[in-house]
Amino acid sequence: MKATIWHNPRCSKSRSTLAILENREGVEVDVVEYLKNPPSRDKLAQLYKDAGMSPAQGLRLGGTDAKERGLPEADADTVLDAMAADPKLIERPLVETPKGVRLCRPPEKVEEIL
Repeated sequence: MKATIWHNPRCSKSRSTLAILENREGVEVDVVEYLKNPPSRDKLAQLYKDAGMSPAQGLRLGGTDAKERGLPEADADTVLDAMAADPKLIERPLVETPKGVRLCRPPEKVEEIL
């Protein structure tokens, strides 16, 4: 099974999720450091749709100016535009497998799609 993780190596939750993926037999992991190689706006929209969540639910609030910018209450298009322009607004880690997408907070949520 292929799994893609949008990863920030400085984040403990992201590192823990990556460890779960790497230690799972039969999982081929594609690691995307999203701050260096951010997903497109369209990819973000697809990821949140497949995860069954709104873009606002995928906002990183800590360490960002998302609240000051009013993004938690903004419409989906505004949030997606902001995330595409400033990937630090993307909460991590997002993991995609053939079984679905999860925002892996806590890291064990990745088990739902393995």
